[in-house]
Amino acid sequence: MLRPKHPTMPQPTGLVTPQTPTTIQPTNITPGTPAPPPIPTAPTRPVVQLTPGTAIALVGGGTAVVLVVGAVLVSMLLAVAVTGVSVAVCAVVLRSLLASDTKRR
Repeated sequence: MLRPKHPTMPQPTGLVTPQTPTTIQPTNITPGTPAPPPIPTAPTRPVVQLTPGTAIALVGGGTAVVLVVGAVLVSMLLAVAVTGVSVAVCAVVLRSLLASDTKRR
């Protein structure tokens, strides 16, 4: 029915010449003076100074974020509650309609 298509291997373009193995000539190693180990230095970090103005800005920003997230969560909870109530009302109406329909017959 459906047959998968397998990709074909790409063919080389241009002239392909076989590479000849090269011989490696040995070299003499002369010992030198060892280099002194590097002295570790402490990484420097930029210093952040917290002024009263920036502290108030951070507190205000954090409060705004908490209020916005809380409003979103409360609105989502309210939407779920309204949906549940409407489904319950629909179920009661349908139940009463079906019950009255069976009593008439």
